[in-house]
Amino acid sequence: MLETATYAPSAHNRQPWRFAALTSPEAKTRLAEALGEVLRQALAQDALTSEEIAARVERSRRRIGRAPAAVVLCADFTAAAPYPDEERQAADNLMLVQDATLAGGTLLLAAHAEGLGGVWMCAPLFAPETTREALGLPESWEPLALILLGYPENIPAARARKALDEVARFY
Repeated sequence: MLETATYAPSAHNRQPWRFAALTSPEAKTRLAEALGEVLRQALAQDALTSEEIAARVERSRRRIGRAPAAVVLCADFTAAAPYPDEERQAADNLMLVQDATLAGGTLLLAAHAEGLGGVWMCAPLFAPETTREALGLPESWEPLALILLGYPENIPAARARKALDEVARFY
């Protein structure tokens, strides 16, 4: 599935995606604990009760820990082209993020084709340094998402999607 993800399109064929595949309970626990602490601190600012905070943190930790496999999706910014102006550099960096997320989407499709369920979590996007430290990732790997993979216990009902006329214009 990871190899399939590497066939995602990328601007200028830079292939900036990086994957930290977590299969050991120790790695998943280490990441879950680290992200749980960041989540706890963030939720404390949201006027939630201590019980609500504890329940949300525990739910997150449990989801990560129970997943048979998890992949931290990263973008490697060393693949960026150097531009002398901030505007083009920002656009190039955004392209790297787009490329990496395309690889993440391709990974989810590959998992689905194999009969696996996948969950996209944005926690690493809110805590990139914590994610890097917990896993010992290279400094150039910018964590963007955490993809949990496994056989689903049940298949939830499909969520409502916006109508095509709400999200598309034809010219």
